Amino acid sequence: MNKTIYFILTLLLLNACRKGETIEAEFYNCNFNFADSSLANPNNMNYQSLLNDLTASGVVGVTLSVYQPEQGMWIGASGKADLHNAINMKPCTISRVGSTVKMLTATTVLKLAEEGKLNLDDKISDYLQGDVIDKIENADKATIKQLLQHSSGIVNYIQSINFQTASINDLIREWKPNDLLKYAYHKKAYFDLGFDVRYSNTGYIMLGMLIEKIEGKPFYKVFEEKIFSPLDLTMTTFAATNHVPQGIARGYIDLYSNLQVIESTYFSGWDYYTADGGLISNPYDMNIFFRALMNGQIINSTSLSQMLSWKIPNELDPDFFPIAYGLGIFKIETPYGIAYMHSGDAIGYYANMLYFPSDGTTIVYAVNSNYGKIDQFVSTKKAMEKIISTILE
Repeated sequence: MNKTIYFILTLLLLNACRKGETIEAEFYNCNFNFADSSLANPNNMNYQSLLNDLTASGVVGVTLSVYQPEQGMWIGASGKADLHNAINMKPCTISRVGSTVKMLTATTVLKLAEEGKLNLDDKISDYLQGDVIDKIENADKATIKQLLQHSSGIVNYIQSINFQTASINDLIREWKPNDLLKYAYHKKAYFDLGFDVRYSNTGYIMLGMLIEKIEGKPFYKVFEEKIFSPLDLTMTTFAATNHVPQGIARGYIDLYSNLQVIESTYFSGWDYYTADGGLISNPYDMNIFFRALMNGQIINSTSLSQMLSWKIPNELDPDFFPIAYGLGIFKIETPYGIAYMHSGDAIGYYANMLYFPSDGTTIVYAVNSNYGKIDQFVSTKKAMEKIISTILE
């Protein structure tokens, strides 16, 4: 979700706040199906201290998984999953992980290419027809690869002021793909095909539609068949099957930038049915997925090489790490080496996934609060540097 929505939230959300519900503690029960050895990890105290510092700063709740080849997996949590009912966050607690789903969308498309069902250089218009092609500039000529790499120039619907206003005036509305795509109709493309890269949720909605066209079933069912089930990701699901599933942490936003949060659990209906967001998981499952992807356990080496083919933006963000765009994945240059990553947020939730190819260290964290002053602790360059340095040093 684009951060510009936050500023409109401060004006329009005043009458939309939901009070906390009374929920029994059993709703949040969760357990791993393995013996957790995190307490024996030599970095246990450092990692737990990092999480405790975040929640002491104002983050409502946080979960973290760290995998390092020599130490294995560490998982931990701090803070609250539910403030109203005083429920502690657990390492297994699930939450919304937003646009991290784009990595799964890209992986699935690459799998379909391996199966001979498409070619990355095919035009998306070879598969999709109608308004989505006729009314979105560049859609008639954009290739599947360009959509995957955000190099199509197709405008990002979520940045439309009309969409933001409509969404915030009805925060619990459930949007369908074509409802969202209308906000990209007749909008000038950012650039000519392949000229640059710029993030576009619109392209990933179209990729979800592509998966459905080829497979004849909802794209998230294809995720289940090709990713969730083979990797035994038992705590990963998609919002379309259950918008607020049992065990999900409540979401909170720092509306007034004073760390006095309000609940926003039900304000995510724009991505329940689209492949640009809507994933629900926890850092353990997402760590398993990321490492399996990088280790060639989901797609083959040729597909992985295609995914890790990079295009640098013509203009870099001075407030973030130097970045390059792959297919559903990014590469950033940190003080601790190259990392592959994808982050994601929804109203009240943020998640980030990082993989360091030099040694296989994999870091995934998720929080159930964002915007206002909270973002400085979880999603900025400085916040990421603190998290990375604590783990890698």
